[in-house]
This record gives sequence, C-alpha cells and structure tokens, in this order.
Amino acid sequence: MIEFLIGTSLAASAGLNAWMPLFLLGLADRLLPAVELPSAWSWLAGDVSLWILGGLLLLEIVADKIPALDSVNDVVQSVLRPATGGIAFGAGAGAHTIAVDDPAAFFTDDAWVPVVMGVVVALVVHVVKATARVAANATTGGLAAPVLSTAEDGASFALAAAAILVPLLAAALLVCLAVAVVVLLRRRARRRRERDATAAVGP
Repeated sequence: MIEFLIGTSLAASAGLNAWMPLFLLGLADRLLPAVELPSAWSWLAGDVSLWILGGLLLLEIVADKIPALDSVNDVVQSVLRPATGGIAFGAGAGAHTIAVDDPAAFFTDDAWVPVVMGVVVALVVHVVKATARVAANATTGGLAAPVLSTAEDGASFALAAAAILVPLLAAALLVCLAVAVVVLLRRRARRRRERDATAAVGP
C-alpha cells in the first residue's frame, strides 16, 4: 500500500513537472543512506543523469512561466510527462526508502504494471494542468502563467519530496490535489453552462 502511495505521488508530481520527481529520486539515492533505488533505475543517481535531469528541470521551470511559450511547452510535455511518470512510479514504488524497508514484493511478477500506472496518473494530471493553463491564459492574457507555474512547481516538489520522505503526507497532498481538480472541473462546467445559457437567450 505504501509503495502504491509513493508511486502515485511521484507520478502525479511528474504530471505537473516532468523532471522534478526523477531529479529528486536520483538526488535522494545519492545523498540519503535510507533511500536506495532498485537496480533497474539506479542510473537516475548517476552523475551524467543528475546533470541532465537538473538542466531539463531548470529549462521546464523557466519555459513554463513565459506566456504563450508555456502552452507550447505543455504540448511537448504531453509525451514527456506521462513517460517520466511511468519511470517515477516504477522507480519510487520499487525503492528502499525511509518508509519502506522491503519493496521487493511490489509487482515483482509484472514489472511493467507500475510503469503503466504511472503513465496513466501523470497523463491525467498533465491534461488537467494543461487545460487549466489554456483557460487561465485566455482569461488573463497570459498574466497568470508565472503564478500558476510557480504553484505547480511547488506542488510537484512537495508531492515528490513527501513521497520519498513522508508518504502519509503525500497522501494528504494527493487528496488536496484531487479536490482542487474536482473544484476546477465543476467551475469550468458551470461557466460553460452559463455561457451556453447566455448564447441561447441571445442579445
């Protein structure tokens, strides 16, 4: 159960920022004695991997805060975020962490299952994020992009760090994220109904 929670939190983090959970996983493996990635994902902690992941993380953080460029970035990330979500779920769920002493039993017979689950979770979060960003940019002329992006980066960091260090906190953050998504979708649906009603009435 804890492994599933860790993987889901990391995949959701990737849906907000593709490189945040991978960079934090690699860094945790290097710096925290209590964290050890499974052998299949140990390359995340390599020097070259960390430099590349750090550079990509910085690039996404900057690009996502520039109006218009953030929408282009979301299109590109439509493939990358689900892919990194799959890697993050697989690596995190199978890792020895502060909260997990023996993760070996987690999906050992079907190693591809956590990767697919991570892809799905990250894709759902990404689609909601990208849709909300387009609507916010249209409403504010792009002025909301830096604020929203900063909040998303903070949420991505919090989810990934909590998944590695305090999975129960990650569970609470996941609930908050789910509630925020539901509220956002309901507001969009209400605005669409109001817009349709206004159009039906006419000038």
